[in-house]
Amino acid sequence: MHTLICGSMAYDTIMVFQDQFKKHILPEKIHILNVAFLVPEMRREFGGCAGNIAYNLQLLGGKPIIMATVGDDFASYTLRLEKLGISQRHIRHVPDSFTGQAFITTDLDDNQITAFHPGAMSFSEQNHVGDATDIGLGIVSPDGREGMLQHAREFHEAGIPWVFDPGQGMPMFGGDELLRFVEQADYVTVNDYEAQLLQDKTGKKIGELAKATRAFIVTLGAQGSIIYADGKEIAIPCAQPTALLDPTGCGDAYRAGLLHGIQQGWDWETTGRLASLLGTLKIASRGGQNHAPTRDEIKAQFQQHFGFSVPL
Repeated sequence: MHTLICGSMAYDTIMVFQDQFKKHILPEKIHILNVAFLVPEMRREFGGCAGNIAYNLQLLGGKPIIMATVGDDFASYTLRLEKLGISQRHIRHVPDSFTGQAFITTDLDDNQITAFHPGAMSFSEQNHVGDATDIGLGIVSPDGREGMLQHAREFHEAGIPWVFDPGQGMPMFGGDELLRFVEQADYVTVNDYEAQLLQDKTGKKIGELAKATRAFIVTLGAQGSIIYADGKEIAIPCAQPTALLDPTGCGDAYRAGLLHGIQQGWDWETTGRLASLLGTLKIASRGGQNHAPTRDEIKAQFQQHFGFSVPL
């Protein structure tokens, strides 16, 4: 059975400003802000939540299928997916549009100024979960608003277990809509900031929200994560990274580990640790898809960090 990954496909253009923003932004002139930053260092990465999750799930030996909408400029990403062997049959081209684009400028203090153009993502409702076959598990990650609502409903109506991953898409929804997502989903995964925002918007505590799901997962960065399942709070430690180069895509890597463990029917202690390890392996390289450990290397790292083996 395959895992259907509904979410964004995007290019990330990352620029480095070799100074500090605060030296060039005058607080007393913020009402007429007009600044320019020279960025001699720039790189373009393949990204998007769906793309990153599928990439990591493929590393684990999973069977990802991406469901997304993309623009006229998707050709280079198409070639990459072909080389990776990741199915593109549910990636829909929207004519006269751009693929999602993130333009990120970072200063020497790691402050970031980001502009995001959704492009073809805004038409994600043109895809339907029912168009995909042989699906055993799904995830709804940040995408176009109407597409996220529709795909959640379609997974629920089809009886396919699925993960709700609101991420940066959470501000698009009101409290009642978010509560409906949680009630329809089998699993929910958020970081600690998103968990607080979800509680504020729905008026419900994590304990209440967790009761509506098979598992409610909260990631805590370097402090690991907590999985609320079966009436328990399961603390998952964070594996220690070899380097801290770039957090971009770490959450997506973690979600791929969750999906793989759920698909394999593992216990939450093992599933959470695999997810944690994937995030750790990602943070040691720049970009969301440039880490490339083999399954044997992932197994060895898992044994080293956690003291028991994982059957990849």
